Amino acid sequence: MPRKVINEENITIAEAKHIIEKVIKNREEAGEFQRRAADYLMKFARLEAQQAKKLVKELVKQFKIESSEAIQIVNCMPESVDEIRAILAGKGKIIESEKLKGILDILNNYRK
Repeated sequence: MPRKVINEENITIAEAKHIIEKVIKNREEAGEFQRRAADYLMKFARLEAQQAKKLVKELVKQFKIESSEAIQIVNCMPESVDEIRAILAGKGKIIESEKLKGILDILNNYRK
C-alpha cells in the first residue's frame, strides 16, 4: 500500500533520534532500515531534542537566518567561525564575522 505524505517538516538529527526512539520500543522488532537509521541518529545526534529545537529557534530569531540553515548548524555543531561560514556559504550569503562569532558563542553555550 503506498504511503501518503501528510506533513513535511525539517527537523534536526536530535529530534529525529527522539522520534525514532519513541517508534522503536524493541530494536529486535524493528526493520533493517529502522535499525540503520537509529544507529546513524544515535551516533550523530549532538544534543537532546529539546535543546536542539530551542537552539534552532534562537539562531533563527537572533541572527535572522533561515530555519534550514539553523538546522544544519545545529546538526554539525561547528567549532570555528570558518566551519559556520562554510555551512552558510551554500546559498551565496556573505555574513559578517561578528555575526558568525555570535553564532559560535551560542553554540558553545549548548555543548555538552
